[in-house]
Amino acid sequence: MATPTDVRAPTAWYRVPVVWLGILIFAVSIAGCLWIIVVSTQYHDEAVAAPAHAVLGMPVHPPPASPSS
Repeated sequence: MATPTDVRAPTAWYRVPVVWLGILIFAVSIAGCLWIIVVSTQYHDEAVAAPAHAVLGMPVHPPPASPSS
């Protein structure tokens, strides 16, 4: 009867370097988001000078139809 020779004990999650790398990347990305929010509150958001009937430079309503010849 053969016995398995390559039996490994389960590894705890805190001993796996990839888990720590994932935690580090997640923490840095959350800290970056918070930093962007804090920095953005220091600046005043000025209104954009847009024409009365335009959204992002495009007219809201189509131009009036011209008479066809």
